[in-house]
Amino acid sequence: MARPPNASRQTRALLAALAAKPRSWRHGYELSKETALKSGTLYPLLMRLQAQGLLDSQWQPAPQPGRPPRHLYRLTSAGATLARACEATHPALAPTHPIETPA
Repeated sequence: MARPPNASRQTRALLAALAAKPRSWRHGYELSKETALKSGTLYPLLMRLQAQGLLDSQWQPAPQPGRPPRHLYRLTSAGATLARACEATHPALAPTHPIETPA
């Protein structure tokens, strides 16, 4: 039996991170740090979710001359619905990186 689309652990982790701040525009770098996904996994996921209509994206102008513009992402209403469904089906999704506590 084939796995349903958007059911991988990496996709669920990304959706959970985006759902934590569903109205906020997020940078890929921020999402990478939060989910511990490498860029070779993260950016294809972001592009696929965007192509499926689950993410909005926009370019942020360069903050300083000589710096490249940055892509920003946030969930669409369909993406937020999918994120809630994933959370309901997989409530025990563990963080992909250890949570640090102050010493």
